[in-house]
Amino acid sequence: MSQTNLTVAQLNAAAPAEAIALLDGVYEHSPWIAERALAARPFRSLAHLKHALAQVVNTAAADEQIGLIAAHPELAGKAMVSQTLTAESTNEQRKAGLTDCTPEEFAQIQQLNADYNAKFGFPFILAVRGPRGTGLPRREIIETFARRLHHHPAFERGEALRNIHRIAEIRLDDKFAVDLALGNDVWDWQEQLSVHTDPGYAEKGQLTVTYLTDAHRACAAQISALMLATGFDSVHIDAVGNVVGRYEGATPDAKTLLTGSHYDTVRNGGKYDGRLGIFVPIACVRELKKQNRRLPFAFEVVGFAEEEGQRYKATFLGSGALIGHFDSRWLDQKDADGITMREAMQHAGLQEEDIPKIQRDPARYLGFVEVHIEQGPVLTELDLPLGIVTSINGSVRYVGEVIGMASHAGTTPMDRRRDAAAAVAELILYTERRAAQDGDSVGTVGMLEVPSGSINVVPGRCKFSLDLRAPNNTQRDALATDVVAELQAICERRGVRFELEETMRAAAAPSAPAWQQRWETAVDALGIPLFRMPSGAGHDAMKLHEVMPQAMLFVRGINSGISHNPLESSTNDDIQLAVQAFQHLLEGLTTDPAP
Repeated sequence: MSQTNLTVAQLNAAAPAEAIALLDGVYEHSPWIAERALAARPFRSLAHLKHALAQVVNTAAADEQIGLIAAHPELAGKAMVSQTLTAESTNEQRKAGLTDCTPEEFAQIQQLNADYNAKFGFPFILAVRGPRGTGLPRREIIETFARRLHHHPAFERGEALRNIHRIAEIRLDDKFAVDLALGNDVWDWQEQLSVHTDPGYAEKGQLTVTYLTDAHRACAAQISALMLATGFDSVHIDAVGNVVGRYEGATPDAKTLLTGSHYDTVRNGGKYDGRLGIFVPIACVRELKKQNRRLPFAFEVVGFAEEEGQRYKATFLGSGALIGHFDSRWLDQKDADGITMREAMQHAGLQEEDIPKIQRDPARYLGFVEVHIEQGPVLTELDLPLGIVTSINGSVRYVGEVIGMASHAGTTPMDRRRDAAAAVAELILYTERRAAQDGDSVGTVGMLEVPSGSINVVPGRCKFSLDLRAPNNTQRDALATDVVAELQAICERRGVRFELEETMRAAAAPSAPAWQQRWETAVDALGIPLFRMPSGAGHDAMKLHEVMPQAMLFVRGINSGISHNPLESSTNDDIQLAVQAFQHLLEGLTTDPAP
Protein backbone atom coordinates (compact mmCIF):
# COMPACT_ATOMS: atom_id res chain seq x y z
CA MET A 1 0.00 0.00 0.00
CA SER A 2 0.96 3.65 -0.39
CA GLN A 3 2.87 5.63 2.18
CA THR A 4 0.80 6.89 5.11
CA ASN A 5 1.19 9.70 7.64
CA LEU A 6 2.26 12.21 5.01
CA THR A 7 1.86 15.87 6.02
CA VAL A 8 1.10 18.96 3.97
CA ALA A 9 4.31 20.52 5.29
CA GLN A 10 6.35 17.57 3.96
CA LEU A 11 4.70 17.84 0.57
CA ASN A 12 5.33 21.57 0.40
CA ALA A 13 9.01 21.12 1.28
CA ALA A 14 9.68 18.20 -1.07
CA ALA A 15 11.60 18.58 -4.32
CA PRO A 16 9.32 18.28 -7.39
CA ALA A 17 10.26 14.69 -8.24
CA GLU A 18 9.89 13.65 -4.61
CA ALA A 19 6.53 15.42 -4.29
CA ILE A 20 5.23 13.65 -7.39
CA ALA A 21 6.37 10.34 -5.94
CA LEU A 22 4.64 11.12 -2.63
CA LEU A 23 1.35 11.56 -4.52
CA ASP A 24 1.83 8.44 -6.61
CA GLY A 25 -1.34 6.37 -6.92
CA VAL A 26 -3.74 9.15 -6.01
CA TYR A 27 -4.86 9.49 -9.63
CA GLU A 28 -4.63 6.20 -11.48
CA HIS A 29 -1.53 6.02 -13.74
CA SER A 30 -1.58 9.82 -14.22
CA PRO A 31 1.47 11.51 -12.63
CA TRP A 32 0.90 14.60 -14.82
CA ILE A 33 -1.89 15.69 -12.49
CA ALA A 34 0.37 15.91 -9.44
CA GLU A 35 3.12 17.52 -11.53
CA ARG A 36 0.87 20.39 -12.63
CA ALA A 37 -0.83 20.80 -9.24
CA LEU A 38 2.53 21.44 -7.57
CA ALA A 39 2.49 24.90 -9.16
CA ALA A 40 -0.11 25.82 -6.50
CA ARG A 41 2.33 25.17 -3.63
CA PRO A 42 2.47 25.95 -0.82
CA PHE A 43 -0.74 24.12 -0.06
CA ARG A 44 -2.55 25.66 2.89
CA SER A 45 -4.29 22.44 3.86
CA LEU A 46 -5.20 19.01 2.59
CA ALA A 47 -8.49 20.49 1.33
CA HIS A 48 -6.45 23.01 -0.69
CA LEU A 49 -4.36 20.19 -2.18
CA LYS A 50 -7.48 18.22 -3.15
CA HIS A 51 -8.96 21.24 -4.88
CA ALA A 52 -5.71 22.00 -6.72
CA LEU A 53 -5.50 18.45 -8.05
CA ALA A 54 -9.15 18.52 -9.14
CA GLN A 55 -8.63 21.86 -10.89
CA VAL A 56 -5.79 20.39 -12.94
CA VAL A 57 -8.10 17.64 -14.17
CA ASN A 58 -11.03 19.96 -14.81
CA THR A 59 -8.93 22.36 -16.90
CA ALA A 60 -7.14 19.60 -18.80
CA ALA A 61 -7.78 18.91 -22.46
CA ALA A 62 -10.64 16.57 -23.31
CA ASP A 63 -8.30 13.83 -24.52
CA GLU A 64 -6.37 14.02 -21.25
CA GLN A 65 -9.58 13.67 -19.27
CA ILE A 66 -10.63 10.68 -21.37
CA GLY A 67 -7.17 9.19 -20.89
CA LEU A 68 -7.49 9.55 -17.13
CA ILE A 69 -10.87 7.83 -17.16
CA ALA A 70 -9.53 5.07 -19.41
CA ALA A 71 -6.63 4.52 -17.01
CA HIS A 72 -9.10 3.14 -14.45
CA PRO A 73 -9.98 -0.53 -14.43
CA GLU A 74 -13.46 -1.89 -14.98
CA LEU A 75 -15.39 -2.83 -11.86
CA ALA A 76 -15.07 -6.56 -11.29
CA GLY A 77 -13.37 -6.72 -14.66
CA LYS A 78 -10.50 -8.64 -16.21
CA ALA A 79 -7.84 -6.80 -14.22
CA MET A 80 -9.48 -7.82 -10.95
CA VAL A 81 -9.80 -11.42 -12.07
CA SER A 82 -6.17 -11.55 -13.22
CA GLN A 83 -5.06 -9.68 -10.06
CA THR A 84 -3.32 -6.93 -12.04
CA LEU A 85 -5.08 -3.99 -10.37
CA THR A 86 -3.06 -1.32 -8.61
CA ALA A 87 -2.85 -1.73 -4.84
CA GLU A 88 -5.26 1.19 -4.40
CA SER A 89 -7.87 -0.23 -6.79
CA THR A 90 -7.55 -3.69 -5.25
CA ASN A 91 -8.23 -2.25 -1.80
CA GLU A 92 -11.26 -0.27 -3.02
CA GLN A 93 -12.91 -3.10 -4.93
CA ARG A 94 -12.29 -5.45 -2.02
CA LYS A 95 -13.87 -3.04 0.49
CA ALA A 96 -16.97 -2.81 -1.71
CA GLY A 97 -17.22 -6.60 -1.79
CA LEU A 98 -16.64 -6.82 -5.53
CA THR A 99 -14.16 -9.64 -4.99
CA ASP A 100 -17.02 -11.65 -3.46
CA CYS A 101 -19.67 -11.25 -6.18
CA THR A 102 -22.08 -14.11 -6.72
CA PRO A 103 -21.96 -15.60 -10.23
CA GLU A 104 -25.22 -13.76 -11.03
CA GLU A 105 -23.86 -10.41 -9.82
CA PHE A 106 -20.59 -10.92 -11.67
CA ALA A 107 -22.45 -11.70 -14.90
CA GLN A 108 -24.67 -8.63 -14.44
CA ILE A 109 -21.67 -6.36 -13.90
CA GLN A 110 -19.89 -7.84 -16.93
CA GLN A 111 -22.91 -7.08 -19.11
CA LEU A 112 -23.15 -3.54 -17.71
CA ASN A 113 -19.44 -3.05 -18.40
CA ALA A 114 -19.94 -4.11 -22.01
CA ASP A 115 -23.01 -1.92 -22.52
CA TYR A 116 -21.36 1.08 -20.87
CA ASN A 117 -18.15 0.84 -22.90
CA ALA A 118 -20.16 0.45 -26.09
CA LYS A 119 -22.07 3.66 -25.37
CA PHE A 120 -19.41 5.89 -23.86
CA GLY A 121 -16.09 4.44 -24.99
CA PHE A 122 -14.55 4.52 -21.51
CA PRO A 123 -14.92 2.41 -18.36
CA PHE A 124 -17.58 3.05 -15.73
CA ILE A 125 -16.04 4.91 -12.78
CA LEU A 126 -17.60 4.82 -9.33
CA ALA A 127 -16.06 5.68 -5.99
CA VAL A 128 -17.01 2.27 -4.62
CA ARG A 129 -15.83 3.09 -1.09
CA GLY A 130 -18.76 5.47 -1.02
CA PRO A 131 -19.60 8.67 0.87
CA ARG A 132 -18.63 7.14 4.23
CA GLY A 133 -15.43 5.54 2.91
CA THR A 134 -16.33 2.07 4.09
CA GLY A 135 -17.64 0.63 0.83
CA LEU A 136 -20.93 0.64 -1.05
CA PRO A 137 -23.20 -2.43 -1.02
CA ARG A 138 -22.93 -4.42 -4.23
CA ARG A 139 -26.63 -3.92 -4.95
CA GLU A 140 -26.20 -0.14 -4.79
CA ILE A 141 -23.20 -0.35 -7.11
CA ILE A 142 -25.20 -2.32 -9.67
CA GLU A 143 -28.20 0.03 -9.42
CA THR A 144 -25.95 3.09 -9.86
CA PHE A 145 -24.26 1.43 -12.83
CA ALA A 146 -27.62 0.77 -14.49
CA ARG A 147 -28.90 4.31 -13.78
CA ARG A 148 -25.85 6.09 -15.15
CA LEU A 149 -25.93 4.02 -18.33
CA HIS A 150 -28.78 6.30 -19.46
CA HIS A 151 -26.89 9.58 -18.98
CA HIS A 152 -25.96 11.91 -21.82
CA PRO A 153 -22.30 11.27 -22.77
CA ALA A 154 -21.13 14.79 -21.84
CA PHE A 155 -22.83 14.63 -18.48
CA GLU A 156 -21.52 11.14 -17.80
CA ARG A 157 -17.94 12.18 -18.52
CA GLY A 158 -18.33 14.85 -15.83
CA GLU A 159 -19.82 12.32 -13.43
CA ALA A 160 -16.91 9.96 -14.09
CA LEU A 161 -14.42 12.73 -13.29
CA ARG A 162 -16.29 13.67 -10.11
CA ASN A 163 -16.09 10.06 -8.97
CA ILE A 164 -12.38 10.01 -9.80
CA HIS A 165 -11.93 13.05 -7.56
CA ARG A 166 -13.74 11.24 -4.74
CA ILE A 167 -11.51 8.20 -5.27
CA ALA A 168 -8.49 10.50 -5.11
CA GLU A 169 -9.83 12.14 -1.97
CA ILE A 170 -10.16 8.83 -0.16
CA ARG A 171 -6.68 7.80 -1.25
CA LEU A 172 -5.28 11.10 0.04
CA ASP A 173 -7.10 10.58 3.32
CA ASP A 174 -5.29 7.25 3.61
CA LYS A 175 -1.91 8.78 2.76
CA PHE A 176 -2.32 11.64 5.23
CA ALA A 177 -3.95 9.44 7.91
CA VAL A 178 -6.86 11.87 8.17
CA ASP A 179 -9.13 11.72 11.21
CA LEU A 180 -12.72 11.99 10.01
CA ALA A 181 -14.37 11.13 13.32
CA LEU A 182 -16.61 14.21 13.34
CA GLY A 183 -17.74 13.72 9.76
CA ASN A 184 -18.28 10.02 10.31
CA ASP A 185 -20.42 10.58 13.40
CA VAL A 186 -22.63 13.19 11.74
CA TRP A 187 -22.96 10.94 8.69
CA ASP A 188 -23.94 8.03 10.94
CA TRP A 189 -26.46 10.10 12.91
CA GLN A 190 -28.26 10.94 9.69
CA GLU A 191 -28.35 7.29 8.66
CA GLN A 192 -29.70 6.31 12.07
CA LEU A 193 -32.44 8.93 11.90
CA SER A 194 -33.51 7.79 8.44
CA VAL A 195 -34.94 4.52 9.77
CA HIS A 196 -38.11 6.42 10.72
CA THR A 197 -40.51 6.88 7.82
CA ASP A 198 -44.25 7.27 7.37
CA PRO A 199 -46.55 4.30 6.66
CA GLY A 200 -46.82 3.38 3.01
CA TYR A 201 -43.24 4.50 2.36
CA ALA A 202 -41.28 2.20 4.68
CA GLU A 203 -42.47 -0.78 2.64
CA LYS A 204 -41.02 0.82 -0.49
CA GLY A 205 -37.74 1.71 1.19
CA GLN A 206 -38.55 5.42 0.87
CA LEU A 207 -37.88 8.19 3.38
CA THR A 208 -40.92 10.31 4.16
CA VAL A 209 -41.38 12.12 7.47
CA THR A 210 -44.31 14.54 7.62
CA TYR A 211 -45.54 16.72 10.45
CA LEU A 212 -46.51 14.92 13.70
CA THR A 213 -46.80 11.41 12.28
CA ASP A 214 -45.45 8.58 14.42
CA ALA A 215 -42.24 8.62 12.37
CA HIS A 216 -41.94 12.38 12.90
CA ARG A 217 -42.35 12.03 16.65
CA ALA A 218 -39.83 9.17 16.69
CA CYS A 219 -37.34 11.48 14.96
CA ALA A 220 -37.95 14.17 17.58
CA ALA A 221 -37.37 11.67 20.37
CA GLN A 222 -34.15 10.41 18.76
CA ILE A 223 -32.78 13.92 18.23
CA SER A 224 -33.67 14.80 21.84
CA ALA A 225 -31.87 11.72 23.15
CA LEU A 226 -28.79 12.54 21.08
CA MET A 227 -28.72 16.11 22.37
CA LEU A 228 -28.85 14.90 25.96
CA ALA A 229 -26.17 12.27 25.32
CA THR A 230 -23.81 14.78 23.70
CA GLY A 231 -23.90 17.27 26.57
CA PHE A 232 -26.66 19.84 26.09
CA ASP A 233 -27.75 21.43 29.36
CA SER A 234 -31.44 21.29 28.54
CA VAL A 235 -33.54 19.66 25.85
CA HIS A 236 -37.26 19.87 25.24
CA ILE A 237 -39.89 19.53 22.54
CA ASP A 238 -41.86 22.75 22.28
CA ALA A 239 -45.52 23.48 21.54
CA VAL A 240 -45.23 22.90 17.78
CA GLY A 241 -42.84 19.93 17.94
CA ASN A 242 -39.52 21.71 17.54
CA VAL A 243 -36.66 19.96 19.33
CA VAL A 244 -34.77 22.60 21.30
CA GLY A 245 -31.36 22.01 22.88
CA ARG A 246 -29.40 24.64 24.81
CA TYR A 247 -25.76 24.73 25.80
CA GLU A 248 -25.50 27.60 28.24
CA GLY A 249 -22.84 30.29 28.11
CA ALA A 250 -20.19 31.14 30.67
CA THR A 251 -22.50 33.66 32.31
CA PRO A 252 -26.24 33.34 32.98
CA ASP A 253 -27.10 36.62 31.24
CA ALA A 254 -25.20 35.86 28.03
CA LYS A 255 -26.92 36.34 24.71
CA THR A 256 -27.63 33.27 22.55
CA LEU A 257 -26.46 32.16 19.12
CA LEU A 258 -29.33 30.35 17.39
CA THR A 259 -28.88 27.63 14.79
CA GLY A 260 -30.68 24.61 13.41
CA SER A 261 -32.73 23.33 10.51
CA HIS A 262 -35.71 21.05 9.89
CA TYR A 263 -36.12 17.31 10.39
CA ASP A 264 -39.27 16.74 8.32
CA THR A 265 -38.83 15.63 4.69
CA VAL A 266 -40.59 15.76 1.38
CA ARG A 267 -42.19 12.53 0.21
CA ASN A 268 -39.57 10.02 -0.94
CA GLY A 269 -36.89 12.55 -0.05
CA GLY A 270 -33.27 12.50 1.07
CA LYS A 271 -31.51 12.07 4.42
CA TYR A 272 -29.56 15.34 4.48
CA ASP A 273 -31.97 18.14 3.57
CA GLY A 274 -32.44 20.02 6.84
CA ARG A 275 -31.05 17.33 9.09
CA LEU A 276 -27.42 18.15 8.31
CA GLY A 277 -28.03 21.56 9.91
CA ILE A 278 -29.13 19.91 13.15
CA PHE A 279 -26.39 17.34 13.52
CA VAL A 280 -23.40 19.55 12.59
CA PRO A 281 -23.93 21.91 15.56
CA ILE A 282 -24.73 18.94 17.82
CA ALA A 283 -21.23 17.66 17.04
CA CYS A 284 -19.84 21.08 17.98
CA VAL A 285 -21.60 20.98 21.35
CA ARG A 286 -20.30 17.49 22.02
CA GLU A 287 -16.72 18.64 21.45
CA LEU A 288 -17.22 21.65 23.75
CA LYS A 289 -18.62 19.37 26.44
CA LYS A 290 -15.65 17.01 26.10
CA GLN A 291 -13.38 19.98 26.75
CA ASN A 292 -15.60 21.10 29.65
CA ARG A 293 -15.64 24.46 27.95
CA ARG A 294 -18.19 27.27 27.98
CA LEU A 295 -18.47 30.04 25.41
CA PRO A 296 -19.17 33.68 26.26
CA PHE A 297 -22.61 33.16 24.71
CA ALA A 298 -25.28 30.48 24.92
CA PHE A 299 -25.76 28.12 21.98
CA GLU A 300 -29.26 27.01 21.01
CA VAL A 301 -29.82 24.29 18.42
CA VAL A 302 -33.34 23.79 17.08
CA GLY A 303 -34.59 20.88 15.03
CA PHE A 304 -37.51 22.59 13.32
CA ALA A 305 -40.56 20.35 13.18
CA GLU A 306 -41.95 21.49 9.85
CA GLU A 307 -40.50 23.28 6.85
CA GLU A 308 -41.66 21.38 3.79
CA GLY A 309 -45.47 21.82 3.96
CA GLN A 310 -46.16 18.21 3.01
CA ARG A 311 -48.91 17.01 5.38
CA TYR A 312 -50.49 20.43 5.85
CA LYS A 313 -50.11 23.64 3.85
CA ALA A 314 -48.10 25.32 6.58
CA THR A 315 -44.59 25.77 5.23
CA PHE A 316 -41.97 27.02 7.75
CA LEU A 317 -44.34 26.24 10.62
CA GLY A 318 -41.50 25.37 13.02
CA SER A 319 -39.27 28.39 12.44
CA GLY A 320 -42.25 30.69 11.89
CA ALA A 321 -43.59 29.87 15.35
CA LEU A 322 -40.34 31.13 16.88
CA ILE A 323 -40.96 34.59 15.47
CA GLY A 324 -44.69 34.68 16.24
CA HIS A 325 -45.89 33.72 12.76
CA PHE A 326 -47.99 30.69 13.60
CA ASP A 327 -51.34 31.05 11.83
CA SER A 328 -54.13 29.66 14.03
CA ARG A 329 -56.20 28.95 10.91
CA TRP A 330 -53.75 26.16 10.12
CA LEU A 331 -55.19 24.17 13.01
CA ASP A 332 -58.35 23.48 11.03
CA GLN A 333 -56.54 22.18 7.96
CA LYS A 334 -57.09 18.50 7.24
CA ASP A 335 -54.56 16.03 5.88
CA ALA A 336 -55.32 13.40 3.24
CA ASP A 337 -56.89 11.18 5.92
CA GLY A 338 -59.15 13.93 7.23
CA ILE A 339 -57.11 14.54 10.41
CA THR A 340 -56.93 18.19 11.38
CA MET A 341 -53.70 19.74 12.53
CA ARG A 342 -55.35 20.42 15.87
CA GLU A 343 -56.13 16.71 16.27
CA ALA A 344 -52.58 15.77 15.26
CA MET A 345 -51.15 18.16 17.85
CA GLN A 346 -53.44 16.85 20.57
CA HIS A 347 -52.43 13.27 19.70
CA ALA A 348 -48.78 14.34 20.05
CA GLY A 349 -49.45 15.90 23.45
CA LEU A 350 -48.90 19.46 22.23
CA GLN A 351 -50.96 22.31 23.65
CA GLU A 352 -52.05 24.97 21.18
CA GLU A 353 -52.41 27.56 23.95
CA ASP A 354 -48.64 27.23 24.54
CA ILE A 355 -47.67 28.19 20.99
CA PRO A 356 -47.46 31.96 21.63
CA LYS A 357 -45.11 31.27 24.54
CA ILE A 358 -42.33 29.92 22.29
CA GLN A 359 -41.85 33.20 20.41
CA ARG A 360 -38.27 34.38 20.84
CA ASP A 361 -37.17 37.84 21.90
CA PRO A 362 -34.66 38.89 19.20
CA ALA A 363 -32.92 41.15 21.71
CA ARG A 364 -31.72 38.04 23.54
CA TYR A 365 -30.08 36.59 20.41
CA LEU A 366 -26.85 37.33 18.57
CA GLY A 367 -28.20 36.00 15.29
CA PHE A 368 -29.07 32.83 13.37
CA VAL A 369 -26.74 30.66 11.31
CA GLU A 370 -27.68 27.57 9.34
CA VAL A 371 -25.71 24.77 7.71
CA HIS A 372 -27.50 23.12 4.80
CA ILE A 373 -26.74 20.73 1.98
CA GLU A 374 -26.57 22.78 -1.22
CA GLN A 375 -29.41 20.95 -3.02
CA GLY A 376 -27.87 21.79 -6.37
CA PRO A 377 -24.95 20.99 -8.72
CA VAL A 378 -22.82 24.12 -8.40
CA LEU A 379 -20.37 23.13 -5.66
CA THR A 380 -19.88 19.61 -6.96
CA GLU A 381 -19.13 20.91 -10.47
CA LEU A 382 -16.60 23.35 -9.00
CA ASP A 383 -15.12 20.62 -6.78
CA LEU A 384 -15.60 22.76 -3.69
CA PRO A 385 -16.82 21.25 -0.42
CA LEU A 386 -18.33 24.42 1.07
CA GLY A 387 -20.04 27.54 -0.25
CA ILE A 388 -20.96 30.86 1.36
CA VAL A 389 -24.59 31.88 0.90
CA THR A 390 -25.01 35.53 -0.05
CA SER A 391 -28.81 35.61 -0.14
CA ILE A 392 -31.81 33.32 -0.10
CA ASN A 393 -33.65 34.08 -3.30
CA GLY A 394 -36.87 35.99 -3.37
CA SER A 395 -39.59 34.22 -5.34
CA VAL A 396 -42.98 34.65 -6.91
CA ARG A 397 -45.26 31.86 -8.13
CA TYR A 398 -48.22 31.86 -10.48
CA VAL A 399 -50.72 29.37 -11.84
CA GLY A 400 -52.19 30.21 -15.18
CA GLU A 401 -54.09 29.04 -18.19
CA VAL A 402 -54.02 30.00 -21.85
CA ILE A 403 -57.34 29.67 -23.64
CA GLY A 404 -57.42 29.28 -27.40
CA MET A 405 -59.67 27.20 -29.65
CA ALA A 406 -59.74 23.42 -29.87
CA SER A 407 -59.92 22.30 -33.48
CA HIS A 408 -59.19 19.36 -35.75
CA ALA A 409 -55.45 18.66 -36.01
CA GLY A 410 -55.76 17.54 -39.62
CA THR A 411 -58.05 20.16 -41.10
CA THR A 412 -56.88 23.34 -39.35
CA PRO A 413 -54.10 25.03 -41.35
CA MET A 414 -51.05 26.09 -39.37
CA ASP A 415 -51.69 29.81 -39.98
CA ARG A 416 -55.27 29.56 -38.69
CA ARG A 417 -54.70 27.85 -35.39
CA ARG A 418 -55.24 29.24 -31.90
CA ASP A 419 -53.05 26.68 -30.15
CA ALA A 420 -52.97 27.25 -26.37
CA ALA A 421 -50.16 24.76 -25.77
CA ALA A 422 -47.92 26.32 -28.41
CA ALA A 423 -48.39 29.69 -26.71
CA VAL A 424 -47.29 28.25 -23.38
CA ALA A 425 -44.37 26.54 -25.11
CA GLU A 426 -43.22 29.96 -26.30
CA LEU A 427 -43.57 31.29 -22.77
CA ILE A 428 -41.43 28.44 -21.40
CA LEU A 429 -38.62 29.18 -23.84
CA TYR A 430 -38.81 32.92 -23.19
CA THR A 431 -38.72 32.36 -19.42
CA GLU A 432 -35.61 30.23 -19.85
CA ARG A 433 -33.86 32.90 -21.93
CA ARG A 434 -34.94 35.83 -19.78
CA ALA A 435 -33.87 34.25 -16.48
CA ALA A 436 -30.51 33.32 -17.97
CA GLN A 437 -29.83 36.97 -18.85
CA ASP A 438 -29.43 37.78 -15.15
CA GLY A 439 -26.94 35.01 -14.52
CA ASP A 440 -28.38 34.12 -11.13
CA SER A 441 -32.16 34.35 -11.68
CA VAL A 442 -34.12 31.17 -12.38
CA GLY A 443 -37.49 30.54 -13.98
CA THR A 444 -39.38 27.28 -14.15
CA VAL A 445 -42.64 25.99 -15.60
CA GLY A 446 -42.96 22.86 -13.51
CA MET A 447 -46.58 21.94 -14.19
CA LEU A 448 -48.06 21.71 -17.66
CA GLU A 449 -51.42 20.25 -18.61
CA VAL A 450 -53.65 20.12 -21.69
CA PRO A 451 -57.09 19.37 -20.21
CA SER A 452 -58.97 16.72 -22.19
CA GLY A 453 -56.15 16.68 -24.71
CA SER A 454 -56.24 14.36 -27.68
CA ILE A 455 -53.61 13.34 -30.20
CA ASN A 456 -55.63 14.69 -33.11
CA VAL A 457 -56.91 17.92 -31.56
CA VAL A 458 -55.21 21.34 -31.54
CA PRO A 459 -55.08 22.22 -27.82
CA GLY A 460 -57.73 24.73 -26.86
CA ARG A 461 -56.59 25.12 -23.26
CA CYS A 462 -53.24 24.75 -21.52
CA LYS A 463 -52.68 25.07 -17.77
CA PHE A 464 -49.26 25.89 -16.39
CA SER A 465 -47.33 26.99 -13.32
CA LEU A 466 -44.61 29.61 -13.16
CA ASP A 467 -41.89 29.86 -10.51
CA LEU A 468 -39.53 32.86 -10.70
CA ARG A 469 -36.63 33.45 -8.29
CA ALA A 470 -33.78 35.93 -7.90
CA PRO A 471 -31.29 36.96 -5.18
CA ASN A 472 -33.05 40.27 -4.50
CA ASN A 473 -36.58 41.57 -4.76
CA THR A 474 -35.83 44.18 -7.43
CA GLN A 475 -34.32 41.58 -9.73
CA ARG A 476 -37.18 39.16 -9.05
CA ASP A 477 -39.80 41.80 -9.82
CA ALA A 478 -38.08 42.84 -13.05
CA LEU A 479 -38.01 39.20 -14.15
CA ALA A 480 -41.68 38.74 -13.30
CA THR A 481 -42.67 41.94 -15.11
CA ASP A 482 -40.87 40.87 -18.27
CA VAL A 483 -42.26 37.33 -18.24
CA VAL A 484 -45.86 38.46 -17.71
CA ALA A 485 -45.49 41.12 -20.41
CA GLU A 486 -44.16 38.50 -22.81
CA LEU A 487 -47.08 36.19 -21.99
CA GLN A 488 -49.45 39.01 -22.91
CA ALA A 489 -47.58 39.70 -26.14
CA ILE A 490 -47.54 36.02 -27.13
CA CYS A 491 -51.25 35.70 -26.53
CA GLU A 492 -52.09 38.84 -28.51
CA ARG A 493 -49.98 37.70 -31.44
CA ARG A 494 -51.51 34.21 -31.43
CA GLY A 495 -55.10 35.31 -30.91
CA VAL A 496 -55.53 33.56 -27.58
CA ARG A 497 -56.16 34.85 -24.08
CA PHE A 498 -54.75 34.00 -20.66
CA GLU A 499 -55.64 33.94 -16.99
CA LEU A 500 -52.87 34.26 -14.39
CA GLU A 501 -53.06 34.11 -10.60
CA GLU A 502 -50.22 34.96 -8.25
CA THR A 503 -50.16 32.27 -5.54
CA MET A 504 -47.08 33.16 -3.52
CA ARG A 505 -44.56 35.97 -3.13
CA ALA A 506 -41.59 35.64 -0.76
CA ALA A 507 -39.04 38.35 -0.11
CA ALA A 508 -35.35 37.67 -0.60
CA ALA A 509 -33.29 37.19 2.55
CA PRO A 510 -29.80 38.60 2.01
CA SER A 511 -27.16 37.39 4.44
CA ALA A 512 -26.16 39.88 7.12
CA PRO A 513 -22.72 41.11 5.94
CA ALA A 514 -21.01 40.61 9.31
CA TRP A 515 -22.32 37.05 9.61
CA GLN A 516 -21.50 36.17 6.04
CA GLN A 517 -17.98 37.40 6.77
CA ARG A 518 -17.80 35.08 9.78
CA TRP A 519 -18.57 32.10 7.56
CA GLU A 520 -16.00 33.31 5.04
CA THR A 521 -13.35 33.61 7.73
CA ALA A 522 -14.19 30.11 8.97
CA VAL A 523 -13.97 28.54 5.51
CA ASP A 524 -10.77 30.42 4.70
CA ALA A 525 -9.21 29.09 7.91
CA LEU A 526 -9.60 25.59 6.46
CA GLY A 527 -7.62 26.55 3.36
CA ILE A 528 -10.67 26.19 1.12
CA PRO A 529 -11.12 28.69 -1.73
CA LEU A 530 -14.07 30.98 -1.01
CA PHE A 531 -17.10 30.71 -3.24
CA ARG A 532 -20.12 32.92 -2.71
CA MET A 533 -23.50 31.91 -4.09
CA PRO A 534 -27.21 32.62 -3.68
CA SER A 535 -29.59 29.98 -2.39
CA GLY A 536 -32.28 29.17 -4.91
CA ALA A 537 -34.24 27.15 -2.35
CA GLY A 538 -36.06 28.51 0.66
CA HIS A 539 -34.79 27.71 4.17
CA ASP A 540 -35.71 28.27 7.80
CA ALA A 541 -33.16 31.09 7.81
CA MET A 542 -35.66 33.07 5.71
CA LYS A 543 -38.04 33.22 8.66
CA LEU A 544 -35.40 34.10 11.27
CA HIS A 545 -34.13 36.76 8.86
CA GLU A 546 -37.28 38.74 9.62
CA VAL A 547 -36.23 39.37 13.22
CA MET A 548 -32.45 38.85 13.46
CA PRO A 549 -29.29 38.74 11.31
CA GLN A 550 -28.69 35.44 9.53
CA ALA A 551 -26.19 33.74 7.25
CA MET A 552 -25.87 30.25 5.80
CA LEU A 553 -23.16 27.77 4.87
CA PHE A 554 -23.73 25.30 2.04
CA VAL A 555 -22.22 21.80 1.99
CA ARG A 556 -21.62 20.02 -1.31
CA GLY A 557 -23.86 17.12 -2.23
CA ILE A 558 -22.82 14.13 -4.32
CA ASN A 559 -24.74 12.57 -7.23
CA SER A 560 -24.58 15.95 -9.00
CA GLY A 561 -25.98 17.65 -5.93
CA ILE A 562 -29.45 16.15 -6.32
CA SER A 563 -31.88 16.81 -3.46
CA HIS A 564 -35.48 16.04 -2.53
CA ASN A 565 -34.54 12.62 -3.85
CA PRO A 566 -33.28 9.33 -2.32
CA LEU A 567 -29.94 9.88 -4.11
CA GLU A 568 -29.28 12.98 -1.97
CA SER A 569 -26.08 12.51 0.00
CA SER A 570 -22.83 14.08 1.14
CA THR A 571 -19.45 12.67 2.11
CA ASN A 572 -17.82 12.26 5.50
CA ASP A 573 -14.99 14.52 4.26
CA ASP A 574 -17.30 17.41 3.39
CA ILE A 575 -19.29 17.01 6.60
CA GLN A 576 -16.04 16.99 8.60
CA LEU A 577 -15.13 20.33 7.01
CA ALA A 578 -18.61 21.69 7.78
CA VAL A 579 -18.21 20.84 11.47
CA GLN A 580 -14.73 22.38 11.52
CA ALA A 581 -16.04 25.54 9.82
CA PHE A 582 -18.76 25.81 12.45
CA GLN A 583 -16.16 25.37 15.17
CA HIS A 584 -14.11 28.19 13.63
CA LEU A 585 -17.21 30.41 13.56
CA LEU A 586 -17.82 29.74 17.26
CA GLU A 587 -14.18 30.49 18.04
CA GLY A 588 -14.37 33.71 16.08
CA LEU A 589 -17.41 34.80 18.07
CA THR A 590 -15.54 34.32 21.34
CA THR A 591 -12.96 36.93 20.36
CA ASP A 592 -15.13 39.15 18.15
CA PRO A 593 -18.65 38.93 19.57
CA ALA A 594 -21.61 40.25 17.66
CA PRO A 595 -23.15 43.50 18.92
